[in-house]
Amino acid sequence: MEPIQNAFTALMKNKQFQDTFEKMRHEVRSHPKVAPFLIQNKNEITDDMIDKSLNKLYEYIGQSVECHDCPTFEGCKNLVQGYHPHLIIQGKRIDVQYDRCPNGIKNDQRKKHEALIKCLYLPKDVLQASMSNLSLDDSGRFEAISAARQFIMSYEKGKMMQGLYLHGPFGVGKTYILGAIANELAEEGISSMLVYLPEFLRELKSSISEGTLEEKIEAVKKVEVLMLDDIGAEQMSSWARDEILGTILQYRMLEKLPTFFTSNADITQLEHHLTYSQRGEEERVKAARIVDRVKYLAKPISISGSNRRHFTS
Repeated sequence: MEPIQNAFTALMKNKQFQDTFEKMRHEVRSHPKVAPFLIQNKNEITDDMIDKSLNKLYEYIGQSVECHDCPTFEGCKNLVQGYHPHLIIQGKRIDVQYDRCPNGIKNDQRKKHEALIKCLYLPKDVLQASMSNLSLDDSGRFEAISAARQFIMSYEKGKMMQGLYLHGPFGVGKTYILGAIANELAEEGISSMLVYLPEFLRELKSSISEGTLEEKIEAVKKVEVLMLDDIGAEQMSSWARDEILGTILQYRMLEKLPTFFTSNADITQLEHHLTYSQRGEEERVKAARIVDRVKYLAKPISISGSNRRHFTS
């Protein structure tokens, strides 16, 4: 087989190839991405080095550096998504090194952020909530938002702090506030779990036959910050109240783990709801025991105002 060097030498004698090569050489040398590098390293770089590295230099100029030509991470135009090129001198050649780009770093941070928040049976838009977007145009929301901000500012791992029991009519933004708190905590590296309680309890029933009941309860019990959404909306059996909810709340009391709740019912109405089982049994003492745990773990705050289901916050 003819040696590659001989083939290249023969190719260089071709007039059309020479013209193309010269055009490429001029384009690369004068390119605003390359020219500063060549000037900066003029004592090390020779014309021969440039010619031998033209393919790498051409690879470099065709890509986005510092994400200038990439509007988003998903719109990355580079060879490897999330990485951008840098020119380096490698021996007697110029090479391209790839490092994580700004959009790639932001994407990594976003994934890490999202990994800190587990959202069970709740709409995804809850995860888009932020404290900066919480509107104070309804005075009935002011106390809840102020208390949420105070919790975020004061929270320290291992320190006993009351969560919030946010209660009020449908659609006033109770769940959204929980989502905003969860996102702010994630910025500080604090994990949380938002759980739509009625669906979670239904899921646990099927978990008995699957053998995953204890695993699911343990995950909810031990998460750093727990948020139980819509307590009081479920059909509460004695088993769910005492063995599930009671067990979770008792553990979190003992371990000083912050717990939040939302409900359409105030504390008195919640106790009435918990008093009567699905079979109509009246169990006041057991209901009072659960409510005492709720009051120990969370400060009740009433939220009022207009239905915000069609608003952003």
